[in-house]
Amino acid sequence: MAAELTAHDLIAQHRPTLDQALEAIRTRAYWSPHPEHPKAYGENGSLDMAAGKAAFDALLGTRLDLGQPGTDDWVGGEVSPYGIELGVTYPHADLDVLLPAMKAGQRAWRDAGAEIRAVVCLEILKRISDRTHEFAHAVMHTSGQAFMMAFQAGGPHAQDRGLEAVAYAYVEQVRTPDTAEWTKPQGKRDPLALTKQFTPVPRGIGLVIGCNTFPTWNGYPGLFASLATGNAVLVKPHPRAVLPLALTVQVARQVLTEAGFDPNLVALAAERPGEGIAKTLATRPEIRIIDYTGSTSFGDWLEANARQAQVYTEKAGVNTVIVESAGDYRGMLSNLAFSLSLYSGQMCTTPQNLLIPRDGIRTDQGPKTFDEVVADLARAIDGLLGDDARANALLGAIVNPDVKARLEAAAGLGEVALASREVANPDFPGAVVRTPVLVKLDGAKPDAEAAYMSECFGPVSFAVAVDSVTDAVELLRRTVREKGAMTVGAYTTDPEVEEAVQEVCLEEAAQLSLNLTGGVYVNQTAAFSDFHGSGGNPAANAALCDGAFVANRFRVVEVRREA
Repeated sequence: MAAELTAHDLIAQHRPTLDQALEAIRTRAYWSPHPEHPKAYGENGSLDMAAGKAAFDALLGTRLDLGQPGTDDWVGGEVSPYGIELGVTYPHADLDVLLPAMKAGQRAWRDAGAEIRAVVCLEILKRISDRTHEFAHAVMHTSGQAFMMAFQAGGPHAQDRGLEAVAYAYVEQVRTPDTAEWTKPQGKRDPLALTKQFTPVPRGIGLVIGCNTFPTWNGYPGLFASLATGNAVLVKPHPRAVLPLALTVQVARQVLTEAGFDPNLVALAAERPGEGIAKTLATRPEIRIIDYTGSTSFGDWLEANARQAQVYTEKAGVNTVIVESAGDYRGMLSNLAFSLSLYSGQMCTTPQNLLIPRDGIRTDQGPKTFDEVVADLARAIDGLLGDDARANALLGAIVNPDVKARLEAAAGLGEVALASREVANPDFPGAVVRTPVLVKLDGAKPDAEAAYMSECFGPVSFAVAVDSVTDAVELLRRTVREKGAMTVGAYTTDPEVEEAVQEVCLEEAAQLSLNLTGGVYVNQTAAFSDFHGSGGNPAANAALCDGAFVANRFRVVEVRREA
């Protein structure tokens, strides 16, 4: 098939966006080419709200044929957390056929160079952006996110993270020039002269192991980092969240074909129920890069056993907030209530442990005892979620039975300050929607430590009474060092406490948010500016996104010739 997308056209269209992304990661200032508001779509070929919903509905009950080689079966079985059977089936691959086919196109993709790879990736992202409303429904009905969150986090924010990875990949590849003339003086003799050629060479095939809760947001950084650095990419979605990544693969294959490259540079590996192909794939010799988001146990297994691959993991941590004092008590309560409620706490960045001195805290509204702080926070959460329509818009649905079981068990771990309640969703009667539970624990008791030193993923938070702020800071240090943390928060009006918390986070490599009281929350990060994870504590061995996340996905190979 003749190429429909010329290199000239792709560069003309997408080079300005790439340059803006390069400037954004340099300055860390706010920037995004992808609109956050649903009404911004519907022009220039993109789908509006009605067309996106219709496109999603048209997918239900269909076979998504990607035209991949080696298809030996059709698999599916996704059921929305909102109670809908998706009924979409996907190609199941014979790996001994698919993996060699994926390697076949890598030479041309390698030889295309960093700029062409980058603008092809940007064309993929643009086409995904044009279908943001369709993708939003796919994310909503696989992750359980409420629609607006699925639209933003699964759409523009995920696309931003993919573009960010492309920008970092480009920077690292062009750090070394394509060619160099090397001349070494030899005194009275003729100088030594060489012509040197430097080529970024991909590692091989990258494997993206998708997660259930944020299939695109967590999947796109690794996918586009590997693709932009010349690697083929095999996408293995979570069995309960295949559709968003399958649609991504479909778009990528279309763009690669039109740009004159082998579509098998990007492929899907869907699995039969209970098949568990991640371990099989992860140890195949063809797989040279792995990106994984999920449980600590499997992340540790990958790091220990996928010895032939460069492994990037985002696992689990115990996120902590220290509450020592508050200059805006109401703002603090409001900010924390939203952070604990958003997407039913089913985010790797949601705070779990709130460390509060048992003697209470100072606030702009006077001193508050430990019990008063916890009771006021409970009231703030209750007020935020008191209206069922608002609660559904913030909470979404419980993503799987394990989260529901942890939520129900948490009430038996201590004194319940705020009980979880069921919320009916009139649009989706089959949805399981629960408000958060807030449990009080005594940090000095060993049985309490067993609870707060373990990750309890979902809408569960512990208000932990500690003897002093010094104890809180040391408990923070131990938690990050032993269990890891994707986020840390602190509220204090004391410069010395702020300095102590900051020093712990610098030493233990944890991302810190201080005194957030407005519309920015500890569990949200912005592409091009914020780092998601650090790669420096047990919660993750990589950060999204920095130079280290992309630089080891390729090597530079040199060819020398006498001039």
